[in-house]
Amino acid sequence: MKSITRQKPFEEITEQLRGFSRIFIAGCGTCATLTRTGGVEEVTAMREKLESQGKFVTGSVVIPVACDDVTEALVGEHQGSILSAHAILVMACALGVHRVGNNAFNKPVIPALDTLFIGMDDGQGVFHEVCAQCGQCLLGEMAGVCPITACHKGLLNGPCGGTNNGKCEVDKEKDCAWTLIYSRLKEQGRLEMMRKYQPPKNYQVVPRPRTVRVF
Repeated sequence: MKSITRQKPFEEITEQLRGFSRIFIAGCGTCATLTRTGGVEEVTAMREKLESQGKFVTGSVVIPVACDDVTEALVGEHQGSILSAHAILVMACALGVHRVGNNAFNKPVIPALDTLFIGMDDGQGVFHEVCAQCGQCLLGEMAGVCPITACHKGLLNGPCGGTNNGKCEVDKEKDCAWTLIYSRLKEQGRLEMMRKYQPPKNYQVVPRPRTVRVF
């Protein structure tokens, strides 16, 4: 499972960095490296772009896992470069941005990436969404196929009327999620699950940010 990200347009990044002339750059050696949005090459390229715009890059680091506890230690190792910067540009997922921000010596932390979804790889440089982190997982009843992410319409109770020969009407090159669910349940001898009604997802207002305490 990986956090799938894409780099923000450079114009948006420079706009967020308006008023900051000295920048420290932090990348991520895990997910952002795999998606080619925040690894060594991307951090180097970003440094060159910023310098061409007249920014001074005080330093950079590619944290092995930006969302992990190791971030605190590595940020501490680069304390001098960070303290001499006006802002930190983070080329990692939102969790990495949050983690760096908690250890940034009160420096502004600017995200260089947009976090798109939690996904898995389908081969070299190809990723597909597998989890929308909705908080109400149905995988056990759907034979491991999530209708929220695998169905273009997010249908919870069977296919729409547009499915044709096992393909989706929105994208005719894409397998219908509910055909996949049906086929898997049939192979497992659990077709009765297709008749189970799934109530609408609970999107009521909840206190944010959410907290889970594990005992």
